[in-house]
Amino acid sequence: MPERPHQGPRATFRGWRARRPFWGGLLLALGGGEILFTEKASLKVVMHIGMQGLAGYLLPTLMAILGLLILFNPSQRLFYSITGILLSLGTWLTSNLGGFFIGLLLGATGSCLAFGWLPDQEPRVSRRKRRKQARAAAHALPEGAQGTTA
Repeated sequence: MPERPHQGPRATFRGWRARRPFWGGLLLALGGGEILFTEKASLKVVMHIGMQGLAGYLLPTLMAILGLLILFNPSQRLFYSITGILLSLGTWLTSNLGGFFIGLLLGATGSCLAFGWLPDQEPRVSRRKRRKQARAAAHALPEGAQGTTA
C-alpha cells in the first residue's frame, strides 16, 4: 500500500465536502431542524398547529433526515432533493407556515442546491486566475509568433 502524505483534518473535511452537495444537504437539514424548533414555541407564538398535529412533527423530521441522507449518500441526491422540496412546501400547511417562512426557505433552497449539484463538474476558476493564466500564456509565446497572423 503506497504511503501518502498525512493531511490535516481541515483538508480531509474539504475533500469530503467537495465530493457531495454539502450546502444543499446542510440547508435542508437546518430547515427541518428550524421547523421542529418552532413547533416547540409557546402557544402565544404558535400560529397554526397543523393537520392532525402529527404531520407538523413528521414533515420536518423527514426533512432533516433527507438532508443527512443527501450528505452521506449523494448518489441518490435527485430523489432526496425532490422529496425534500415537496416536504418543505408541505410544511406551509402543517407547521407554523413552514417555521415562519425561515425553515421553508432553508429547505427549498437546500433542495434546489442538491438537485442542481453535478458530481463531475470542473472546479470554477476565478476571473483573476483566468487573467493570470492568459498573461502567462501570452508571455510564453515566442517573440516572432506574437506579431504574425495567418
